[in-house]
Amino acid sequence: MTPNLLEAERAAGRPLPGDEAVARAAAEMRTAFELDAMLITRGPEGMTLSTPEGITHIPAQVRDVADVTGAGDTVVAVLAACLGSGRDLAESCRLANVAAGIAVSHPGTYVVHADELATAWRGLSHKVLTREAARRRLAEARRRGRKVVFTNGCFDILHAGHLASLEGARREGDLLVVGLNSDASVRRLKGDSRPVISQDNRASLLAGLACIDAVVVFDEPTPEELIRELEPDVLAKGGDYAPDQIAGADFVLSRGGKVVTIRLVPGLSTTAILERNSRGS
Repeated sequence: MTPNLLEAERAAGRPLPGDEAVARAAAEMRTAFELDAMLITRGPEGMTLSTPEGITHIPAQVRDVADVTGAGDTVVAVLAACLGSGRDLAESCRLANVAAGIAVSHPGTYVVHADELATAWRGLSHKVLTREAARRRLAEARRRGRKVVFTNGCFDILHAGHLASLEGARREGDLLVVGLNSDASVRRLKGDSRPVISQDNRASLLAGLACIDAVVVFDEPTPEELIRELEPDVLAKGGDYAPDQIAGADFVLSRGGKVVTIRLVPGLSTTAILERNSRGS
């Protein structure tokens, strides 16, 4: 049984403030109803699982909550899928908790897909998406009338110049997706000494920025193929590129989209930082 906190309080006939009170009530109800397990979902306080073996408190995933609609259904669905495939109950509850965290970070009722749950389970941000997951999410965003902005880069050694460019790109629309060069792609572009930071770490750092809504890693030398897959409304690139040098610009313009260049912060670049570091200055 998977009541939420309010339902559990009504069933118990008393307020349940804090872990200890919730644990006691969960154990009492599990025994009274002759259940194998009782899972109380507690919103920002996570979940409490009661089994004959004891109590497990599962902390909530730390996320910006956009809409809690469907969070309980997400928990039940993921629990059912995990238990049906033979997973351990406690691990299934943790997976369901991660899935609920993804669901509430989106406006409206959101379907959590297996690939983004797998990414979050590995410890990466739910914003780091596969190409297919990104395509689905951006298509849904456009159906809701949101303007999608795309930019790309290596973002090796993230610095204030990157942040200024990314925030500038985000102001061009409602949702910003970043195409991130894979490690192999960076090596082909910049030599065997790069990247300094691995792609998973670079993706996680980017996903931690409030201005970014999604990060997609690509392996090609340019993001043109990815741009064609994602079909952004706006293509943004740093001001060191002329519009006719920007990969994917013709495609975006052909669909009635816009190509913009973002002014760079003078003197800030990864290459300049590495050169100063090598000189010891």
